[in-house]
Amino acid sequence: MAGEAVKSVRRLPKDEPGIVDARWLPDDEFKNSWGSIFLPNDEKERLARSAASGIVLRAQIDFEKLPLHGIVLLLGDPGVGKTTLARGLADRLARILKSLGGFAYVEISSHGLTSAFLGRTQRAVETLFSQTIDELAETGPLVLLVDEIETLATDRSRMSFETNPADVHRAVDAALVGLDRLARRHRDVVIIATSNFPDAIDSALRSRADFVYTLPRPGAVARRAILSDTIAALAAKFPKVAGLDRPATLKNAVAASAGMDGRQLRKAVAAACAMRDETATDPNLLTESDLIQAIKLLNTSS
Repeated sequence: MAGEAVKSVRRLPKDEPGIVDARWLPDDEFKNSWGSIFLPNDEKERLARSAASGIVLRAQIDFEKLPLHGIVLLLGDPGVGKTTLARGLADRLARILKSLGGFAYVEISSHGLTSAFLGRTQRAVETLFSQTIDELAETGPLVLLVDEIETLATDRSRMSFETNPADVHRAVDAALVGLDRLARRHRDVVIIATSNFPDAIDSALRSRADFVYTLPRPGAVARRAILSDTIAALAAKFPKVAGLDRPATLKNAVAASAGMDGRQLRKAVAAACAMRDETATDPNLLTESDLIQAIKLLNTSS
């Protein structure tokens, strides 16, 4: 009841430039996102503990003594699950720190803040951080996801004023100032940033990150878990598909899928349904041959 009372007072931002999602945490959809990511060893939970301990430490120790910005930077190739992990991490964090009350979640698309008109990008960034996000953070804990952060915090050392307008440089400055303001004013805000291009990120942002994690392409153990998880989801609606979860079938599928990322693996299970006319209308008829053939076709074309 107390959490619902807080939500009734807090207001999520809607229809703001750059904001593509806003919701309350915990959230069951994001809990499923967390469960769909498979990382080596205990790395997923270690990431969650690091973010949670950062909030606890920031609440007790002065910024000058312990300059934590509450920024988690997730790097990796397209398809490895950065955004999915980020959403799941937001939910996991809200559950670990449930004593703080309900968390708000806001997701930003960096591309949504850029503009072809000089001056507008900088103003959009300043408004977002100094007004929209700052006002929401005033009322309680918040997780802010900034997808494709390299678009918003481009490496200024690689830019020239001849090829990049001054507005781009100013927008990067505005983003860094906004992040610094959030870190100092609101100790219960976590910013999760993702990027496919780590070399394109401004060094000033990287230095502010409390935790940097590069998601690997899934190894054999992770590929097996992803395939098993996807088959189970399909079998929930088409029960006979569960037969594909046999050890021998998974072993062959894992061998055929070497080098594939998580997104490709899940799409391969869907592609298997289109291998024959019969399976296209009834996935219950899927066979190991369908699955292996689909994996090989996608792996060859990628």
